[in-house]
This record gives sequence, C-alpha cells and structure tokens, in this order.
Amino acid sequence: MTSASPSSATKRKVARLAAWSIAVAFAVLGLKLFAWWITGSVALYSDALESIVNVATAIAALWAIKISHMPADRDHQHGHHKAEYFAAVLEGVMIIVAALLIMSQVLEAFGNPRTMERPWEGLVVNGLAAGLNAIWAFVLIRQGRSAKSPALEADGHHLMTDVLTSVGVISGLVLSVLTGWTLLDPLLAGLVAINILVQGWKIMGESLNGLMDKAVSTEEHIRIRDIISAHSKGAIEVHDLKTRIAGRATFIEFHLIVDGDMAVRESHVICDRIEEALRAEIPSVRITIHVEPDDEAKLPPGTSAVPFA
Repeated sequence: MTSASPSSATKRKVARLAAWSIAVAFAVLGLKLFAWWITGSVALYSDALESIVNVATAIAALWAIKISHMPADRDHQHGHHKAEYFAAVLEGVMIIVAALLIMSQVLEAFGNPRTMERPWEGLVVNGLAAGLNAIWAFVLIRQGRSAKSPALEADGHHLMTDVLTSVGVISGLVLSVLTGWTLLDPLLAGLVAINILVQGWKIMGESLNGLMDKAVSTEEHIRIRDIISAHSKGAIEVHDLKTRIAGRATFIEFHLIVDGDMAVRESHVICDRIEEALRAEIPSVRITIHVEPDDEAKLPPGTSAVPFA
C-alpha cells in the first residue's frame, strides 16, 4: 500500500516565493553594483559579484521547483522531487566560481591599492541592500523548512551568508575610511571569497546527500517508529523500517506482520490507520507497507505489543 501528495496550496506558495526571489535578487544586485560604481571598492565589487550569483540561482531554483511539483508520470513514477537538489548543487558550484573570480580581483588590488571615492554614500547603499537581503533570507529559510523545499532553504542560507558578508565588508570599510588603511579593501574582499567558498562547498555537500537518498534523522526515525507502534493495534510485529528524503517528500517503507488467517480487509484497515496517523504528522509523506503472515516474524512468538525487529 502507498500514499499521497503535497497540497496544491503548498506548491503555489513555494513557486510564488521562488518567483519573488528573482525580483529581490535583481533589486539587491542593482543596489550593490551602484555602491561599487560610486566607490570603486574591490570589497564592494566582491559583494556585488555574489549577488549576480544570487540572480542566477534564484532563476535555477524557480525552474527546479516547478519541475519538482510536476505529478508523477510514466518515466518518473515516484515523482520529480529530486529536481530541487540539482538547483542547490548548481548554486554551490556558482558560489565557488564567484569566489575564484573575486580572488583574481583581490590579487590585482593588492598590487595596486587605491582610496575609495564617495565611501559613505556607497556604504549606505550597500547597507540598504544587506537589509533587504536579511529580510528575504529569513522568509526563505522559514518557509523553505515549512514546505520541505531544499531549493528555497538553500537559497535562504546563501542569502544569509551574503548578509553576514555585507555586514563584515561594511564594518571593515568604515575602519578603512577612518584610518586610511587602503589595504583593508582587498583584504576584506579576500575574506569574502574564502567565506563564500566554504558556504558553496557546504551547500553542495548537503544537496548531494539528498541525491544519495539520505535517511531521516535519528530523532525523526524514532518518532516515525512511535507513530507506527501507537496505531498498529491488531498487528503482531513491524520490521525493516526504512526511510529516505527526496526534496519535500519523505518515503517510509516497512513490513507489517499480521496473523496468517487474518482477512485482507482487516489488514487493510490496520494499514489505513497507520497511514492516516503518519500523514497527519509528516507532510508530503509516501508510505509503502508490506503485509506479511506471522511465519515471517523475526521476534519470538508471544511477544507483547507491536515490537520492531
């Protein structure tokens, strides 16, 4: 037996957030490019370059989310949930590329340091961009977790990294302007590059785990076991519980042992009860239950309750 699918309201919300991410990314990019243009700062250039990556990955995320929401078909009978992981991997790759581009500018700036023009105006503009990014990052992380959308959550974490980067850059450049230490500008840009390089690697690692059918956490596994056990009245045993995560979907599979003489209808009632309980607690869950007779049990006869083997 198997079950069921995410609500259309959740699908629309995720797609709408992904579309708005593109608009926000363009707005932030425009502000940061303007800040770089009026100051000539290499550090602000590095901050703007990361925002170009934000635009590209926001577009990729929207594409992946739309693909992942497509219903199962003949060629993809379990759905298209993993499409979001590809967008998250792409985001990681592009972040790493951005870091390498920034490093090339850093090396050039170290050889030819220069004083910023109109620094205070540029820092104010960059601060506005950072504030907009912070608000949107918070929205994406919270809504991405709620909707179990790896692409949205990855985008939110990337934006939050961008915010922290911007705060560090602005703070350092204020110090540079006040002290006249022009080498602080390329030094800060180098630190930005290292930071986003680490974040890109982290995002790629998390996404590759999803593509490799990573199981749920130990805490979630125990919760699933407890739900099944609490709603398995009439069964003898449960064993071989397996889980995997694919985007928003959580796949659960296990063997349910019943009396060999039990009617199919009775075992079906038990399965329905377990499925309803799991669906009430776990969004976008897919459940497969293998019903087996008591001679397939793994625990000694007469064991009380519904133990797991």
